[in-house]
Amino acid sequence: MSSINTLLQGGADLAAAYSKMGAAIGAGLAAIGAGLGIGRIGGSAMESIARQPEALGDIRANMIVAAALVEGAVFFAIVVCLLILFL
Repeated sequence: MSSINTLLQGGADLAAAYSKMGAAIGAGLAAIGAGLGIGRIGGSAMESIARQPEALGDIRANMIVAAALVEGAVFFAIVVCLLILFL
């Protein structure tokens, strides 16, 4: 009976290790995705401003709102990954 309990405890430790590894990878991917997304938003905004300089204020405001939405979603993803990592 004790060997079965040992195997079950080892499996739980392995599952915990995999969940921590998955959480760390998830947080990293969320940060990379945010960098790519915000970079693309900024690049597209610069192209738009170059094409229509008179729309600078509207484009800038929309760019900031879009970047804030991306950043908020990424913060949520990172918090979820950290909760998985530490709980």
